[in-house]
Amino acid sequence: MLRTTPLITSSYCEQHSSLPRESGVDSASPLDLVRLTPLMKLTNGRAGVVIALIDGPVATAHADLASASIREIPGMLAGTCARADSTACMHGTFVAGILFAKRGSTAPAICPDCTLLVRPIFAEGTSPNGQMPSATPEELATAIIDCINAGAHVINLSAALAQPSAKGQRRLEEALDYSARHGVIVVAAAGNQGTVGSTAITRHPWVIPVIACDLRGRPISYSNLGNSIGRRGLSAPGQGITSLVADGKQIAFGGTSAAAPFVTGAIALLWSEFPAATAAELKIAVRQVARRATVVPPLLDAWTAYQVMATNRASRIVT
Repeated sequence: MLRTTPLITSSYCEQHSSLPRESGVDSASPLDLVRLTPLMKLTNGRAGVVIALIDGPVATAHADLASASIREIPGMLAGTCARADSTACMHGTFVAGILFAKRGSTAPAICPDCTLLVRPIFAEGTSPNGQMPSATPEELATAIIDCINAGAHVINLSAALAQPSAKGQRRLEEALDYSARHGVIVVAAAGNQGTVGSTAITRHPWVIPVIACDLRGRPISYSNLGNSIGRRGLSAPGQGITSLVADGKQIAFGGTSAAAPFVTGAIALLWSEFPAATAAELKIAVRQVARRATVVPPLLDAWTAYQVMATNRASRIVT
């Protein structure tokens, strides 16, 4: 049956694990590129920092997720994969691995000691013609509110609004307003349609939109760009990122879905180190870079964000 409603779609693009490199040009690792490595040496995160994953279900039985603190938000869709080969399961598990895989995994494993809330919006049914999983904006809005009410500090949204509608926009705006009032940071993939513009998600002033870049920090051509994305967003690695899949193996994918959790993970580690910080302070810290009038956002710099937070804390203590 064809869906006539506007859709929220997952935001990854398949990549091969063997990516060509330019002769004579060095590429940083994804974690080094955005200077997450020194921050990850300080902390694995802490259980009191709660990340909500609005995505597909997660293969919680994966060996590299076995020690993670994972809670499921009750809803119409199960939080644990029933079909390891479903696109929804692969997508949710892949993003969860970037954030919560155990350290030493081939996945980035940014904040394994934080707490994961799983709130699926993508079902595990067979997607026609290999299409990405989808949900309606109303379903996403409900999921955002559910995550806030369940105690999330940061929401990772590796999905993009593919077909806007007036009703869907209103519901999303209300849900994002609710997150702002409750101090819950929303990190959202900008989308992979290669367009210039904005959606109800990426232009909302509380959201941090994320585009994908290659391992030299250059924006990938299919990433959506726009004035609001350039002003309030960030760029993060989204090419050939290795993470987990449900069958116990690892795989490399790319896209803005893969980029968004690097920003989410950085915020979670900063909140772990500075638990008294407000959401507004953390948002300012991660975007503490020179601004230009451009549709391309700056690259995430997690270590500079940590230094900004540490300096601000020291200043308050002296005062």
